[in-house]
Amino acid sequence: MDPVTNPYAPGAGTRPPELAGRDEIRRRVTTCIARLIRGRSDKSVLMVGLRGVGKTVLLDQMRKDVEAIGARTIRIEAPEDRSLPAILSPQLRVALLSLSRVESAKGLAKRGLQALAGFVSAMKVTYKDIQVGIDAEAIPGLADNGDLESDLSDLLETCGQAAKSAETALVIFIDEMQYIEELQFGALISALHRCNQKELPLTVIGAGLPQLLARAGNAKSYAERLFDFPMIGPLDSESAGVAISKPAIEEGVEFEAEAIERIVEHTHGYPYFLQEWGKHAWDVAEESPITAKDVQSATVTALAALDESFFRVRFDRLTPAEKRYMRAMAELGPGPHRSGDIASQLNVKVTSLGPTRNNLISKGMVWSPSHGDTAFTVPLFDEFMMRIMPTE
Repeated sequence: MDPVTNPYAPGAGTRPPELAGRDEIRRRVTTCIARLIRGRSDKSVLMVGLRGVGKTVLLDQMRKDVEAIGARTIRIEAPEDRSLPAILSPQLRVALLSLSRVESAKGLAKRGLQALAGFVSAMKVTYKDIQVGIDAEAIPGLADNGDLESDLSDLLETCGQAAKSAETALVIFIDEMQYIEELQFGALISALHRCNQKELPLTVIGAGLPQLLARAGNAKSYAERLFDFPMIGPLDSESAGVAISKPAIEEGVEFEAEAIERIVEHTHGYPYFLQEWGKHAWDVAEESPITAKDVQSATVTALAALDESFFRVRFDRLTPAEKRYMRAMAELGPGPHRSGDIASQLNVKVTSLGPTRNNLISKGMVWSPSHGDTAFTVPLFDEFMMRIMPTE
């Protein structure tokens, strides 16, 4: 098979050739934004899911979807070591400059830039990582009090007013939201609440690991009334099969039914893994149709590629104690696992593992589906831990 025409695209945030099984959630978000543009309120959407389910790809596609119906958008990713004001301010500047070119919104967009100037000046005292220049004179008393919750509410309100005057909606897309510090997350939720109360067309479409739901609830008790939290999981067998077969058919290549079954079985329907297996099955096969035997050979190279990149980059961030904790989880299976069972596996007291578990949650390696339970955030990581650390 010609590797040049290989259609599969494993990569961080790389759009697959066929975005299968996600039509419903895309429609949900497009409907939400269409309602906002028309002056109607709706809950926003914060998607939650494990690594490798395609949340980043979905965010980028949703952004294209809502821009196609007239929305203005910005997109940010929340890293572990940056503040929300630092990553949000430059993008809001871009959005307000864009709105200022709409005649009906020019005055309110200018006021938004003045609010942003005051916000940045006030926040630099607390969040020293803010680096953005604003060519506008701040209005004393507008978003410049130095209190994040109050100032961010003022700022987003002015942005929402500008969007409304331009007869559009401003949609803030945020990836990796689990890394937003709780106080800052609470301020964002409060600001969105104000916009919702004032019927302003500004909202957030976000994505993060499963702990995002608990973090939102901890930040503000009314978060569940502002957002829907759809769980983005692996694809069902039919959608997974389409994700594999359709790109190949468009290149004049077919998969045997058994070959597709084997790929779905190995990947458990996770979109990132489907792309990895599809790529390696294509490269291994000599001709069409691609067979189950080709998939068997491809499994060796696909796992090696995952071990070297997708899994290893996460493993290398762990301390020795964290690796032992994860290895003990792997010994128990895919999970989730009770904290007591993990402690028994390590032959230590449950209380001694608290700091290690909390660090792993902070790093996005594990999460707690329910009180006392711990689960991997990375699918198939238990199998990887058994390979990389064959003995406990």
